[in-house]
Amino acid sequence: MENSFDYVVVGAGSAGCVMANRLSENGKNSVLILEAGGKDKNFFIHMPSGFSQIVPNKSDLNYGFETEPEETTDNRKLYWPRGRGWGGSSSINAMVYIRGHAYDYDLWRQQGNTGWSYEDVLPYFKKAESFNGEGDNDYHGFEGPLNVKKSESDHDELLDVFVDAGEQAGFPLTKDFNGENQEGFSRYEHTMADTRRGPRRWSSARAYLHPALKRKNLSTEINVQVNKILFEEKKAIGVEYTKKGKTFSVKANKEVILSAGAINSPQILMNSGIGDTSELNKHGINVIHELKGVGKNLQDHYAVVNSFYCTQPITLHRSASFLRTQMAGLKYVLFGTGDAAFPPTSAGAFFKSSPEKDIPDTQLHYASYIAEDTHGRVPIDPNQHGFSAVICILRPQSRGHLELKSSNPDDAPLMYPNYLSEEQDLIDTRNATRETIRVFNQAAFDKYRGDRYKPGLDVNVDSDDELDAWIKSSGETLYHPVGTCKMGSDDLAVVDDNLRVRGVDNLRVIDASIMPTLIGGNTNAPSIMIAEKAADIIRQSV
Repeated sequence: MENSFDYVVVGAGSAGCVMANRLSENGKNSVLILEAGGKDKNFFIHMPSGFSQIVPNKSDLNYGFETEPEETTDNRKLYWPRGRGWGGSSSINAMVYIRGHAYDYDLWRQQGNTGWSYEDVLPYFKKAESFNGEGDNDYHGFEGPLNVKKSESDHDELLDVFVDAGEQAGFPLTKDFNGENQEGFSRYEHTMADTRRGPRRWSSARAYLHPALKRKNLSTEINVQVNKILFEEKKAIGVEYTKKGKTFSVKANKEVILSAGAINSPQILMNSGIGDTSELNKHGINVIHELKGVGKNLQDHYAVVNSFYCTQPITLHRSASFLRTQMAGLKYVLFGTGDAAFPPTSAGAFFKSSPEKDIPDTQLHYASYIAEDTHGRVPIDPNQHGFSAVICILRPQSRGHLELKSSNPDDAPLMYPNYLSEEQDLIDTRNATRETIRVFNQAAFDKYRGDRYKPGLDVNVDSDDELDAWIKSSGETLYHPVGTCKMGSDDLAVVDDNLRVRGVDNLRVIDASIMPTLIGGNTNAPSIMIAEKAADIIRQSV
């Protein structure tokens, strides 16, 4: 092997950047972090509205995966953007900072994962955070590396209209989705910070990796393809990777940390000989250890969009023409202000899709624009104003899986999310869509609301069959795949509650793939929390 380090971290995404920082805090540890993409130098990464320029297309910054066609979603290939490069998806997401409901983590503990209750994980959310805004201060941290900023509403008058409409519809208000009461309507918190150049994205790379780069015991490699983890019998001893057509091997004296995300972590495990024996044999891969759950238990938030035309020219469509987009970008560069300085999903809601639900099971992302799909691949019409809510059911019962396309690490895995395969998911999405339409039909929107755009007026939303058909034909990912290397002790568990890969030594998975169940909200903040807690687990085990 060419080089050796105490810890080799695979993936510089939301979790991997945390691991690189925390493991290298001890000057006695040597740490190497390997990243498939490049450094986070692209201008659009740092501009709050810039994700709209990155997400729509596959690129050096975006894996741009596609799922396999499935009957439950009208045999469509669904587009799955995932971040590539320093910061991973935290460098291309909409920056919404949501931790999930306390119930989610208490459920993990009830499933046998000691140390993962809400009481256990809250200190790590707080440790990571530096909060700026009004909220429940007892639930926030103020000295962490991750800047979190409450959304401002003065640039968009419809944010408060949306919140008022929720209250008129009979839903509660909340001052803090990450505080004592998640349920309700409010403005969002974002992973952003005010700087002398204006608001900036605060990705995991910005928060954790950049401050650690000056340490002599931290090394980085970019633009590498990790082929597999190297083993001596059942002990992980290093990583093989390819860069510029040459293959290298690096030794891990203590541990290999796999933080490549819910798609790439299970792929690397399978290519390394850890997975379902029948799957590995199919591709001629030598089996190191059988774990049937690798790639299984895939969960994601399936989202549909409810939108209306707006009768007043006050929405983000004002900056949608080519010239006005350039002007908005220039205004941001020169003054740090204007539409480009704000994320469009600046308000949201958590509510119950039907009264019998014990806790909120629906999330809305409000946006002052309408688009042809949730990814922005079809340009926004600058001549027509509108507003939208992206609707998702938070805890879907449906489970999917991913599998290898081949043993070639360059080939993306085959992804089968299996959305809506459980009828309750369809029922809940249907109910949530009707509730969202009811919100937009409240008096607060009367002077702004035009015709309904989605579902189209040709869809009878009072008909279960017609609304279900629309849901199946129009839904997309909300970018929250998890669970493919689940934590637990059952037959599908891949890691234990210390995130060690079961049945082998010196190997952990630390990222969103270890979530046994999908949390009720966006997944970036929980991924960072998982890594903060994992770093403590590793420190305590030495």
